Amino acid sequence: MGERRRLTRNGRWVVKIGTSLLTDMDNGLDQSAIDDWVRQIAALKQEGMHIVLVSSGSIGVGVQRLGWNARPREIHQLQAAAAVGQMGLVQAYEGAFKQFGILTAQVLLTHADLANRERYLNARSTLRALLKLGAVPVVNENDTVVNDEIRFGDNDTLAALVANLVEADSLLILTDQEGLFDSDPRSNPDARLIGEGSVDDPSLARHAGPAQGFGRGGMLTKVGAARKAARSGAATVIAGGRTPDVLLRLHAGEELGTYLRPGNSRMVARKQWLAGQLRGNGRLVLDDGAVHVLRESGRSLLPIGVKEVSGLFGRGEIVLCVDLEGREVARGLVNYSAVEASRIAGKPSDQIETILGYAGEIEMIHRDNIALSD
Repeated sequence: MGERRRLTRNGRWVVKIGTSLLTDMDNGLDQSAIDDWVRQIAALKQEGMHIVLVSSGSIGVGVQRLGWNARPREIHQLQAAAAVGQMGLVQAYEGAFKQFGILTAQVLLTHADLANRERYLNARSTLRALLKLGAVPVVNENDTVVNDEIRFGDNDTLAALVANLVEADSLLILTDQEGLFDSDPRSNPDARLIGEGSVDDPSLARHAGPAQGFGRGGMLTKVGAARKAARSGAATVIAGGRTPDVLLRLHAGEELGTYLRPGNSRMVARKQWLAGQLRGNGRLVLDDGAVHVLRESGRSLLPIGVKEVSGLFGRGEIVLCVDLEGREVARGLVNYSAVEASRIAGKPSDQIETILGYAGEIEMIHRDNIALSD
């Protein structure tokens, strides 16, 4: 059983169910499938498990309820569909869990909720409190108000960040495929299921394909989500949501789906939050020496290693650190405003007081406030 043994222990899981499992154009929400997943979750809770459910489907349900024959592209129509569909989604889960005497809680999140450190901590406290109360939080992106600029992009990413929030033992991503294959099983009948791997294995991305149908996330986003979940030490399983008793069988140790080990990439909570930010307020271009120091030595970023500063940001805001080719290296909380950073970029730290007229921090970004990028 090896690494999969952790799935047999009672702990905390984040279970993500995708749109392709929940909805279809002809029948809308698949209530019987929801009832079956809820039955399994109820059984796991009886054994002492704590479950957070991340559910897609609000837009798909809304599209069906509104009688549209395709997912719209206009943002206001997508938001309207989400508003209509979220009502049906919540009712479906609440009714199913109620049969087992289990309370549910709707939690709608946007990237802005997790980008702000105070709101991030509030979300974490709320989710943990709900778990202690025995409730099952049902989490979804707040598609009614979010736009493309600030969305998570897919609920696989959201589920990974929720796994970081609650420090889950495992992230289980249920999909319409049995797991991750070495090629697309829909076009290659000889495709082989990858039973186990490490999130640090770069070959996994080559096996992943694009999203299909209503969902935004394909296998590539699921592999990326596994890497994000690993920041807090969570393992990830990608498995077929239609497999009978899939959750119970995984908890029993059966080798279903693709198991992705977290490796040695666990981060402290503050760096998890930093790494989870989708965008920064500015950008620092680093020389090769500074890139090496960040990646290999884990030291602070000094002004002398910064070649260029762009964007508008203040002290303490998040900036992206990129190499000379524009590839992201890290992100962190900067000690200087954009104007100040531009003035001291490329200069030794002992010249900061002379240049700025006051003695500031010797680091552009302290190592405790830097998170390396995937």
